[in-house]
Amino acid sequence: MACMFRSCQCKTMIAFQQKILNLIKCFRRQWPLFSNSERTTVCGADRMLMALQLSIAEVNKQHHGDFTVSLSDVLEAWKYLLHDKLGLLHENMKEPENYADLKKAYHAFLARSNMLDLIDICQKCYGLGLVSEDESIAPVQLLEFMSGVMNVQENNDSVLSIPSTPVNRQGQENVKVTILAKKCVCSYLSLLVNSKDDLALAHVLNVPDRGLGREAFTNLKHASQKRKMSVFLMAISFIRTVELGGRGCASSLFDPLRVHVKGLSDFVNFIDKLQEIVGEILNPS
Repeated sequence: MACMFRSCQCKTMIAFQQKILNLIKCFRRQWPLFSNSERTTVCGADRMLMALQLSIAEVNKQHHGDFTVSLSDVLEAWKYLLHDKLGLLHENMKEPENYADLKKAYHAFLARSNMLDLIDICQKCYGLGLVSEDESIAPVQLLEFMSGVMNVQENNDSVLSIPSTPVNRQGQENVKVTILAKKCVCSYLSLLVNSKDDLALAHVLNVPDRGLGREAFTNLKHASQKRKMSVFLMAISFIRTVELGGRGCASSLFDPLRVHVKGLSDFVNFIDKLQEIVGEILNPS
């Protein structure tokens, strides 16, 4: 009975995952209906959460002068945002502090980064009649999927959690490393496609280690906001200034970034090499 239950649940999860993939394919085929740029990228649950965290930090800086945010505030706002966007708010849910501002900052961040989140794509597909009734996803299902309640694993052996044992702990660590590696590879590719994707940059700015931690990203973000450009273009602009005018010239223009010259130079040069490689491939898709 347990095996039959796992098998049925696994098929259900796989079918749901296919619906999500079909939504993304629909967006890719019909991108002019969604965005003005074919380089718009999709923002899934993990990236939505990261965008929300940066947006809350931005709002906190406006209200309190400090570009920081606590994990509990992020999770509270995340839960409320999902329910709000999916039309599932109920009277017992408490609205987070400065929610209107952080929601506005969240959508502005996605717009600046040339991204659309999965909920917006889903709702747009339905609104335009691009998805058949058989492919429809109920808001509650999407909420469970994005909240992590409905887990879809890449392997099809089991969808139920397995208790940690000394034998499988190493396997779990290997899976985590593989997932992180895939995220980094996908983030680099996303950055090559969409130079405005600040979330992709945040994932790979210090991978491999270039000495570019939280301070470097924060300084880059603040500089990019002042000059009204993406964080990625800000990094390139800074390094090109260093290369053309020397460290002294860059220091006077981008004072907070001067301590990150080497790390940012390594990052920009690595991106240049990736662009050369992609440019040599006949079919980079």
